[in-house]
Amino acid sequence: MRYLVAITTAAVMTIAAVATPVVAGTTIDAVKKRGKVICGVNGNRAGFSALDSKGRWAGMDVDTCKAVAAAVLGDKKKVQFVKTTTQTRFTALQTGEVDVLTRNVTWTLGRDAKLGIDFVAPTFYDGQGFMVSKKLGVKSIKELDGATICVLPGSTSEKVAADVFRANGLSFTPVVIEDKKALNTAFFGGRCDVHVQSTSGLSSARATVAPNPNDYIILPGIYGKDPMGPVVRQGDPQWKDIVAWVVYAMMEAEESGVTSQNVDKMLKSKDANISRLLGTKGKLGQALGLDSKWAYRIIKQVGNYGEMFDRNVGAGSALKLKRGLNNLWTRGGLLYSPPFK
Repeated sequence: MRYLVAITTAAVMTIAAVATPVVAGTTIDAVKKRGKVICGVNGNRAGFSALDSKGRWAGMDVDTCKAVAAAVLGDKKKVQFVKTTTQTRFTALQTGEVDVLTRNVTWTLGRDAKLGIDFVAPTFYDGQGFMVSKKLGVKSIKELDGATICVLPGSTSEKVAADVFRANGLSFTPVVIEDKKALNTAFFGGRCDVHVQSTSGLSSARATVAPNPNDYIILPGIYGKDPMGPVVRQGDPQWKDIVAWVVYAMMEAEESGVTSQNVDKMLKSKDANISRLLGTKGKLGQALGLDSKWAYRIIKQVGNYGEMFDRNVGAGSALKLKRGLNNLWTRGGLLYSPPFK
């Protein structure tokens, strides 16, 4: 009898726990009180986070932060960007200096499990590449024995370079430079033979920093997996959900054909999924602690994922990157949003 009571009590407690409304997390409370979202960014990576010719923040990571602000605070302009390095980025998040990292951070098991942080939804899939000057006369990684390589300490690039050279029985001399801007200057100034980074990062540096972009080539081959996206502190599931679903909303909007240009017209759509996304049907926003128009504001003010990609790194940008892995799953890519239900 006591065994049955115990089971019944446990079941009641489980049901009660499921039925309990989500309590606002500390991060969203702080953001609302402050009136802005603080995002840790790279700051020197064109296409992802950098100041444009008019001194304005621009890039995919910047737009991701703006989308969070649009969803939570109603205005994409209610943001503050804090430059971080590969050494300071995680500390800035852990200590609460920033609310979220939107800094082309690679999702790895070690970081996820050991640093007290949570990765959410990848916004860019990439891999590491090796760039050299055409004057070096090489066409393959295997021709780089004894080369000097510019790397950032503690970066994914540093680890991948060591793994790739070891696997191919090659030796190299690392030139460790702590600042990305200084690293680019060193490479294009001839201080080292090889620049290793994600292929998007190499393309960004070549397009915006190289004296003559045509003098440099990215060697064949992509090494490792670089899923990159927003990162939040552990222990605040509501904030993690909000940031994740902000990203998913942009993907879902593109898949559903909703853009910044037609979103107002789409408010009248009869499509049930679009109605749930835009908040004209159901109360999905409440589940996140937001209002019903949270996703509408993201799309109206920032755009869908395709719009964000094209203007920052795609056809409408200096990088001219192809969608590739960063296309929708319906078009052969990896982008896939869970259902808005």
